[in-house]
Amino acid sequence: MSLETEIARRRTFGIISHPDAGKTTLTEKLLLFGGAIQEAGAVKSNKIKKGATSDFMEIERQRGISVATSVLAFEYNDIKVNILDTPGHKDFAEDTFRTLTAVDSVIVVIDVAKGVEEQTEKLVEVCRMRNIPIIVFINKLDREGKDAFDLLDEIEQKLKLKITPLSFPIGMGYEFKGIFNIWEKNVNIFTGDSKKDIEDTVEITDLADQKLNKLVGDTAADTLREEIELVQGIYPEFNKVDYLKGEQQPVFFGSALNNFGVRELLDCFVQIAPTPRPKQSEERIVKPDETKFSGFVFKIHANMDPNHRNRLAFIKIGSGEFKRNTPYLHVRNKKKMKFSSPNAFFAERKEIVDISYPGDIVGIQDTGNFKIGDSLTEGEILNYKGVPSFSPEHFRYINNADPLKSKQLYKGIDQLMDEGVAQLFTLNLNGRKVIGTVGVLQYEVIQYRLEHEYGAKCSYENLNVHKACWVEPEDEKNSEFEEFKRVKQRFLAKDKQDQLVFLADSMFTLQMTQQKFPTIKFHFTSEFS
Repeated sequence: MSLETEIARRRTFGIISHPDAGKTTLTEKLLLFGGAIQEAGAVKSNKIKKGATSDFMEIERQRGISVATSVLAFEYNDIKVNILDTPGHKDFAEDTFRTLTAVDSVIVVIDVAKGVEEQTEKLVEVCRMRNIPIIVFINKLDREGKDAFDLLDEIEQKLKLKITPLSFPIGMGYEFKGIFNIWEKNVNIFTGDSKKDIEDTVEITDLADQKLNKLVGDTAADTLREEIELVQGIYPEFNKVDYLKGEQQPVFFGSALNNFGVRELLDCFVQIAPTPRPKQSEERIVKPDETKFSGFVFKIHANMDPNHRNRLAFIKIGSGEFKRNTPYLHVRNKKKMKFSSPNAFFAERKEIVDISYPGDIVGIQDTGNFKIGDSLTEGEILNYKGVPSFSPEHFRYINNADPLKSKQLYKGIDQLMDEGVAQLFTLNLNGRKVIGTVGVLQYEVIQYRLEHEYGAKCSYENLNVHKACWVEPEDEKNSEFEEFKRVKQRFLAKDKQDQLVFLADSMFTLQMTQQKFPTIKFHFTSEFS
């Protein structure tokens, strides 16, 4: 197949939501339809130790939450679908923000009972800033929850989206009878049998058809007719161009656990979702259909197989074809590298691939050459933008709890920081190591993984830091910068990239420092130009 054909059949998207909205369950059901798995894992059941397919780290199985982004791929109706299942918990938001740089569209999952929650608002804001096309999936319809119209209002107001429903529930909660698929003009009857792969679908092009009354009863049929009339009166018709520009968001209803409404979502998604999109680099805009290969690292995962201390760098292909055993330029290191066993993913199951196309995610073995944000090309100097580190919210000293294992501890910290799990700062004054994270739960994850994957133990000590700011002086040789370094010596540190960081102990200190040293810029992300 030609490069254009391969690009046209790819859809790469992320699934985002607040914790517990059913994101991982939805991922599983999409995989079921794609024939990628035969049965769904019992996502949160301790009785069945299967766990969800996309939650493959031991700590995720124990806690029942996703702490790392997983990459899954399958074919559906001759379309190659790449899913990035992201953590919902706010303590792991940085992983999700970075993942959003590698997707071409997203599906936002919303719980029918809880409605729009705080974490969803933050994630959707990032998508809106980048004009990423969004589809909304309102989940858990078989449970008692908010009214459909109230939910739609909430999505419009809180997420500031311009929505248009493409399916609508027939009753909700205990009264839930099924879904009217506005997109395909048919009715899906809910049986409540989660083991059924596909529910009974009855084609009804005209809602006045009496067949509807026989299917769901007179009351439910009359209510549905009124509600659909209201939907058509309030919401605009679906416009694919607006959706692709990020200016209109289709909404689907369903119950992922019961495998209901998922096929409708997937059928519509493969038809309307964008193919791989152009990506901005510092030098120029890179288009997917360019013949020369380029790609960037958006995630690094250590120890995907704990028995072999291996690291995988996840590369999103931006243009051209990525071929096995072909030398490519590592732009930052300015050296050529070739990869003998690039992997395509299915959670922890990996397959070696000979050739990959724009939109695909490839995992390559990494012995410490890669950092998040690195670019690979066929020779051109390209630096992809938009994979920053964010200023952490929490800071602690990390101490070695087992002096005999200091080598393992430093190796473990080094590799976990390369993954972007957290950020490491080394104080200029005394060389002490400080770990900064977006959420407190990250400290537990680091401690757990250091012990179980590296055989090292650590303890933490609190440190009073309000914000980490990356420092950019107007001129490194001027006296103001020298004065800043002298006065603020005990608050200065270097990050892993050897960039200077100011650890401000309060908002007041930061504001005063900004006023006193006007030629110095303070940044809240590590990527500034």
